[in-house]
Amino acid sequence: MRRRIVILLAAFMAAAGLQAQKSRGHNFEVGKNLDIFNTIYKNLDLMYVDTLNPSEVIGNGIKAMLRSLDPYTEYYPEDKNKELEMMLTGKYAGIGAVIRQNLKIQSVVIDEPYEGMPAAEVGLRKGDEILSIDDSSMVGKTVSYVSERLRGEPGTTFALKVRRPTTGKELTFRVTRRNIKLPEIPYYGMRPGGVGYICLNSFTEGCAKDMRRAFVDLKGKGAKGLVLDLRGNGGGSLAEAVEIINMWVPKGRVLVETRGKLRQANREYKTRLEPVDTVMPIVVLVNGETASASEITAGSLQDLDRGVVLGTRTYGKGLVQVPMDLPYNGTLKLTTSKYYIPSGRCIQAVNYKHSGGGYTEHIADSLTHVFHTLSGREVRDGGGIMPDVEVKPDTLPNIVFYLDRADSSEVMLDYVVDYIAAHPSIAPAGEFRLSDADFADFKRRVVESGFTYDPMSSKKLDELEKLARFEGYYDDARAEFDSLRAKLNHNVERDLERHKDDIRQLIEQDIVAAYYYQGGAMQQALAHDKQLVEAERILADSRKYRSLLEPKPAAGPAEGAEGAQAR
Repeated sequence: MRRRIVILLAAFMAAAGLQAQKSRGHNFEVGKNLDIFNTIYKNLDLMYVDTLNPSEVIGNGIKAMLRSLDPYTEYYPEDKNKELEMMLTGKYAGIGAVIRQNLKIQSVVIDEPYEGMPAAEVGLRKGDEILSIDDSSMVGKTVSYVSERLRGEPGTTFALKVRRPTTGKELTFRVTRRNIKLPEIPYYGMRPGGVGYICLNSFTEGCAKDMRRAFVDLKGKGAKGLVLDLRGNGGGSLAEAVEIINMWVPKGRVLVETRGKLRQANREYKTRLEPVDTVMPIVVLVNGETASASEITAGSLQDLDRGVVLGTRTYGKGLVQVPMDLPYNGTLKLTTSKYYIPSGRCIQAVNYKHSGGGYTEHIADSLTHVFHTLSGREVRDGGGIMPDVEVKPDTLPNIVFYLDRADSSEVMLDYVVDYIAAHPSIAPAGEFRLSDADFADFKRRVVESGFTYDPMSSKKLDELEKLARFEGYYDDARAEFDSLRAKLNHNVERDLERHKDDIRQLIEQDIVAAYYYQGGAMQQALAHDKQLVEAERILADSRKYRSLLEPKPAAGPAEGAEGAQAR
C-alpha cells in the first residue's frame, strides 16, 4: 500500500511538473510574440516611408487577431462604442427613420419613418431626398455618411432640407433628435380561431416586459393558442430570453447553462418567477436567421415540450459574449463560453479552429449527438434547432427580387411614392388590396422605364452550353439548345404578368408601411404567410398538437451517440 501511494504521488508530481512546464512555455510564447509585435511597429513608425496612423495600423492588427478566433469577438474603440450600445440596448439618438440610397438620383432618401418618432412627427415622407443637414450638403453622399450626421445628442435640433419628389419642392424641417428605441415587438394581435400572434424582433434590454404585456393583453382578448414569431431574430440578451421563457415555464427550472474556460464563465440561468400560463399551446416560428437568444427560447420550449417549433433549421449560434472594458474607453466583446439548453445540448453549428491561421468547420449531421426532451423525444446538438414541423417559405421569383432591391431605374420606389401622394388614405392594414387597374399602371411604368433583370435560367443555359461544347456534345444537341433558348427568352412584360400575385403583394406591403408603419406592413404580409397558416392549423387541432410533443417509436439507437435527459 505504501509503495502504491508513493507511485501515485510520483505520477501526480510528474503531471503537475509537465503542466507547469507547459504553462511556462505558453507564457514565454505570449511574451515573445508581444515583444516581436511591439518591435515591428516601432520600426515601422520610425523608418516606414510614410507617416503611420497608429489607431488605424494597430487597430487593423487587433481586428485581424480577433478575426482568427470567431466572428463575434470584436473590438470597439471609443468612437465606436455607440454601435455596441445600440446593439445591446436597441437605442440610439436620432430622427427615427430608415434611409436608403436612390441609385437613379445618386442621393440618399427617406425610406420609412418610424411611428411616433421625430421624422414622422415633422412630416417627412417616403422618397424625400435629403439635400442638407444644417449647412452641410448631403447630395451624393453615402448612406453611412448621412446616417452618422442624422444621429447626435438627444435634445439637439437641426435644419433638415429635403426635396419632395412628387412636387419637386424643397422643404426645410426643424428636427429635434431624441432617444430612439427600435420596437422589439413591431406587431402583435389576434388571428382567426382565437390564436394570438406576437412577432419579436430582438432580445434587447426590457423586451421581456413588453412581451409579458403583449401576452397578457392577448389572453385578455381570448387567445386560446399563441404563435411566437422569431423568424429573422438574431438574438441579444440571454437574461431577457430566460425571462420570456419563464412566462410559460414553472419557477425554478434551469433553462440555460454557460460553460467556459474560467469558473466565472460557468453559470446557471433559472426561471425566477411564477409563470403566466403553463398550458396554452404555443407554436414558435423559426428560420435560418433565428440565432442566439432566439435559439435559446425556441430550443428551451422544445426541450421542455412546452411548444412546437415550426419553420426551417435555425442558424446555430451557441456561443456567449460579454463586454469587457478596455483602457482609453474601449470595449472588447469577448466570447467566453458556450451555452447548453435544458436537454444538455449545445446547438453551435461551426467549430472555429485557431491553429494554422484559423479556419471554420461546419459540424456534419452525422457527427451530432442525440439528446432527449422532457418527454423523451429525440433532439440533436450542433447545427441549430431542427423544427418539429418543417415548412419552407415560398421562394420569390427572380423578377420580384430585382424589383424589390435598389435598382438604377428605382421603378418600385417611384410608383409607391406617387401612389401615396395620390391617395390620402387607404384600407386598414391586412385588408388593403391593389386594384387590377393600379397593377396595370405599375406594369406599364416598369416596361417604359427600361427595367431589366438577370434571368437565372438563361445564365445556367449559357453555362450548360459551354460545358457541352467543351465535352463535344453541343453539335448533336444544337437544335435542343436553340429550342430551349427560344422558350427562355427574356420578356419583362410577360414575367410581370406571370408573377403578378407575388409582385402585387410586395407593392401592397410597401404602400401599407407608409400609412401604418412597420406593424402595418407586417400585418399585411401575414395574409400570405404559409408558415403562419400551418401554425394556426396545428393550434386548431389539439390532437395533432399533442402528438407532435410525444416521443416517436424508437428507430434503433443512433450510432456513436449518447443521450441526455432534460432535467
